[in-house]
Formats: sequence, structure tokens, C-alpha cells
Amino acid sequence: MLRYAAVLALLLSAALSEVRAAAADPPAVDPRAALLKLLPAGSKLEDLRPSPIPGIYEFMQGAEISYLTADGKYFIDGNVYDMKSRDNLTEALRTHARVALINSVPESEMLIFSPVNPKYTITVFTDVDCAYCRKLHSHMAELNRLGIRVRYMFFPRTGPGTESWKKAEVVWCSANRNEALTQAKAGAPLDMNKICAPTPVKREYELGENIGVRGTPAIVTENGDYISGYMEPRELLDQLKELQVAKR
Repeated sequence: MLRYAAVLALLLSAALSEVRAAAADPPAVDPRAALLKLLPAGSKLEDLRPSPIPGIYEFMQGAEISYLTADGKYFIDGNVYDMKSRDNLTEALRTHARVALINSVPESEMLIFSPVNPKYTITVFTDVDCAYCRKLHSHMAELNRLGIRVRYMFFPRTGPGTESWKKAEVVWCSANRNEALTQAKAGAPLDMNKICAPTPVKREYELGENIGVRGTPAIVTENGDYISGYMEPRELLDQLKELQVAKR
């Protein structure tokens, strides 16, 4: 009985020692925590993750990707390529991110111009007052005839509180949004007193910024490829075909 009590006492003592040791050990510090201080305000730990290159972190916000060395000395703005496959690993991440961001918006919050049997779907960030956005829209019948389905998201380049922003909201608040957009892009006057709530303008503008939109029209394909600026309908069709083949 005494031997049993002694063994039990030893076991309890060892267990207590392990608990004290565990309590004395400081919690593991995530090495990314120090790097966050070097990044823009609002950055989160999950924005940083190991890149394919040892000692370098990938910094990703929306579809914007850059790199930071683990010691915090160097910030790299550019693409990483796999030299064996020649694949652009950074752009592959961007395309996946663009698709995910765009898919987070229901089509009920977009303005859609579609043929009966579309072959391609593009999402276009547009500004009512943008000259090349207007030129692209003037070819809508031809785009649809070529089998291209166009989904519009608002991206007033001048930002919140501006006339272009207000026009986007007025278009959204119209009874026939597609017709209102067509009229607005043709330069027709709008009833600037028309209001409704809520509108998707702010959300889509912020999403465009996260995707990396810097100008309009900004075109994103179904696979997340980014086409910057205006293209003639036939030229755009050829570009969509080439990008589709490249993905196979």
C-alpha cells in the first residue's frame, strides 16, 4: 500500500512538473506577425503565406499579389515563374482570385446584355462617362452576334460622391436598367434626382479595386484573365479564343 502511494505521488509530481513547464513556455509567435507592421494598414496574417520560393512570403489582397522576404528587408512587386514549366505562377493566382471575387456577386446585381446562345461571357467594369466604355457599348449588337455575353459592373473612375458615381446609381434605380445604361452612354440626360437604396455601385467599385482595375473598360473573362482597355468586337473575339485555347 505504501509502495502504491509512493508511485502515485511520483506520477502526480511528474504531471505537475510538465504542467508548470508548459505554462512557463511562451506561446509560439507567428513569424508573420512582425512582417505585418511593414505592410499597409488593415493587412491580416492570412494575407501572408509561404511562396514557392523558400524564405519569401506571398502577400495577397484581392487579386493583387506581391512578395516579401522573411526578414522583412525586401518587398518584391512582380511575377514568379516556374522555370521548368514556364508558367507564370503569380498570374495563375490572380486569375483564380478574380474568378472568386466576381463570383461573389450575384448576376442580379449586374447589367447583362446577352445573345440567346452565348459562347463566351465577359465581365466588364464600366464607367458611364468613359469614352472607350461608350465605344465598346455602341458595339453591343455586334458583340452579341458574335456570341459574347456582356455582364456589366459599375466602376466610376472618379470615385464616390462624383457625378459619374451618381449617374451609375441613377441607372441602377431606373425601371429599365439596360435601356437607361444605353441612353446614358449615348449622352442622353438623366434624372439625377432619381434615388433608390441599396445600389451595388459601392460594392462593385471596391471589388474592382481589389481585382486591380485601374481604368475602364476593364474586361475579365470567365477564367479570370484580365483584358485592359477597349477592343474592336472581332479583335476581342479572337482574344477570347486565344485565351480559351491557352487554358487547355
